Amino acid sequence: MSFHPDIRAVAETGSTNADMLALASAGAAEGSWLRAERQTGGKGRQGRAWDSPPGNLYASTLVRLRPADPPAATLALVAAVALEEAVRVFLPSGATIKWPNDLLISGSKLSGILLERAGDAIVIGTGVNLAHHPGLPDRPTTSLAAHGAPVGPATFLGALADTFARWLARWRQEGLDPVRQRWLDRAHAPGTALTARLPDGEAVDGLFDGLTGDGALILRLASRARRVIHAGDVFLI
Repeated sequence: MSFHPDIRAVAETGSTNADMLALASAGAAEGSWLRAERQTGGKGRQGRAWDSPPGNLYASTLVRLRPADPPAATLALVAAVALEEAVRVFLPSGATIKWPNDLLISGSKLSGILLERAGDAIVIGTGVNLAHHPGLPDRPTTSLAAHGAPVGPATFLGALADTFARWLARWRQEGLDPVRQRWLDRAHAPGTALTARLPDGEAVDGLFDGLTGDGALILRLASRARRVIHAGDVFLI
């Protein structure tokens, strides 16, 4: 059976996530997608602004949680592996996943994913640097065009909607294990040096030591102790 996602496109909006949350409250169905050519109020994790020039992907989709679903927070891993698989359609060498769901190419940030919840609705917003990449003060960035893989937002979203639907189905039918394993296969190597900046301001340095069964980050500290990170910003050292 062919897959026909429900994709709506607009020229400009404040935030596709905000719009999708409103659509969810009005009864929108799971699998709906909203894409904007430009956002005037795009946001990243922890409320940071997301630069939104035309030519990149700004899109959000909706998942309706069901009683038997795995934990909602693990949809961050589903979104990451689906996005990495979509990138491979246009750039066969793919990208590296950094916890929980950023994609990097040669250490430079390609994309960001933001999950927001309202009741049984999880809205997943995805921004991908297709044609442009902003200069950020705290990390290098890149785009698919910079790696010789130019692709338009509509074409890219067609691939992403397909990969996300397939990984969402596996998450529901098989549980988190296959998603977690694919995430690990596409992530930076064990032993990679990372810094985790926690919501309370603490910075934790350690070596990447995998994921817990529920998808939290494990760091191996200098003391050889293991620290489990459930929330925070992670940077390559």
